[in-house]
Amino acid sequence: MSETIIPSPSPPVKSSMPPIHEKRTFRQILTRTLFIIIGAMIVAVALELFLVPNRITDGGITGISVMASYLSGWKLGIFLFIFNLPFLILGYRQIGKTFALSTLLGITVLSIGTVLLHPVEAFVTDSLLAFVFGGIFLGVGTGLVIRNGGSLDGTEIVAILLSRKTPFSVGEIVMFVNLFILSGAGFVFGWDRALFSILAYYIAYKMIDVTIEGMNESKSVWIISDRIDDIGNAILDRLGRGVTYLAGEGGFSGDPKKVIFCVITRLEEAKLKDIVNQFDDKAFLAIGNIHDVKGGRFKKKDIH
Repeated sequence: MSETIIPSPSPPVKSSMPPIHEKRTFRQILTRTLFIIIGAMIVAVALELFLVPNRITDGGITGISVMASYLSGWKLGIFLFIFNLPFLILGYRQIGKTFALSTLLGITVLSIGTVLLHPVEAFVTDSLLAFVFGGIFLGVGTGLVIRNGGSLDGTEIVAILLSRKTPFSVGEIVMFVNLFILSGAGFVFGWDRALFSILAYYIAYKMIDVTIEGMNESKSVWIISDRIDDIGNAILDRLGRGVTYLAGEGGFSGDPKKVIFCVITRLEEAKLKDIVNQFDDKAFLAIGNIHDVKGGRFKKKDIH
């Protein structure tokens, strides 16, 4: 007589994977909210105390709002809120609730800020100073808002959605749209003002990158040399950076090659080049920008 053995059910295995959506703490939410408010107010200062009084505009919905305010005589904040509202609703449906709420906060603070600052006299009347410092404040403020999960311009929302269905990047779409908007400023304010607007936009664009990525922008480094071990040890000792040795092969010669990969900050770039040249001035060296680094030995010792 045979026996049928029924295996006992195994206990459920608890997954060690973290939840896909982690709830932020109250402190994190408060910090992000404060930075979005500060960023939006900095943009309001840039617009009302530097750019708009000197008939210099920005790109995107902000640029359209500035021109509409100039032609109608209405307050800038009214157009900023009304023109961004449809894109805000679109962002809520297509991108997410958190992004939409952060953007709503930023746009509301920006709109109110421009209304409150409108009676204040402009800081400068010189066009050169206006576009330089206006662009700096504009970029820093916008960068703070973006870094904390929001946006101040509806064209960025459209660009994000279009980039999913087209071969163009977000930056390319934004630049294409702003080309027409800044050209329109030439008809409204004059072509000299349009050129100042382009320069202000360029400065703001660069300052956004600096604000989001920080001054210690990271760089990836690839080194191929016959003295790869000496170079790697020097990087470890003098820069305090971890290095990874990769096995490669010369495409022409077929000879085996040893490759160093490491990550540095841009402040360390000159020192790294000195190290490589000290051991092998004919070494292959490639350096590229990267936007984010996590893990590894990226906390460093002092350079020597």
